[in-house]
Amino acid sequence: MLDALLLFLQIMLINIVLSGDNAVVIALASKNLPLEDRKKAIWWGAFGAIALRLVLTLVAVALLDIPFIQAGGSILLMYIAIKLLTDDEDHSDVKQASSLGKAVWTIIVADFVMSLDNVLAIAAKGNGNTTVIILGIGLSIPIIIWGSTMVMNLLHKFPILIYIGAGILGYTAGEMFVKDEKMIDWFLHDYEFLHTWIPILAAAVVILAGVLTKLSKRKKA
Repeated sequence: MLDALLLFLQIMLINIVLSGDNAVVIALASKNLPLEDRKKAIWWGAFGAIALRLVLTLVAVALLDIPFIQAGGSILLMYIAIKLLTDDEDHSDVKQASSLGKAVWTIIVADFVMSLDNVLAIAAKGNGNTTVIILGIGLSIPIIIWGSTMVMNLLHKFPILIYIGAGILGYTAGEMFVKDEKMIDWFLHDYEFLHTWIPILAAAVVILAGVLTKLSKRKKA
């Protein structure tokens, strides 16, 4: 019983620690919604993302055997980061369901891409104890939601943090790329410095792309 409790606490801690980026993407995806819809997006997006993570964890071994899964995910996450940074749409005249659904979908897709580290760590730590894995991930939901709510409030008070948040997602994308076994086999094995520089460059590309896109939109306006 004590062993199961310790395992549960460890899994819950791993999920919370590795979900910092997820809190950022939840906050960024919800930032343009009205207050009422923002709260719904956070809850529905977080629940959908966690449910998907549970499924991924239970099939972790098969998932991680797929070649290029992390490299492909890193490219998708780069796109999501840039999209979130440049999305300044005014949703005041858009139907509630449409804007809310868009935010929830973005949260779930981004969490799917970013959950590989969580899945691997929790699957390894769980050692086949499905019940403890499900409880550990499920009960971390309120903490992740609280974290994303706090981040979102900060984004509205300090808009510069939107760029920092997007940069964090870009950095995460770079980290995913350098962890892909195929990328390591092809060229990263011989160039250790790229493990440090690719995430930094990915963050810089996201921020630069966001700035240039916003400047282009202002000129057109």
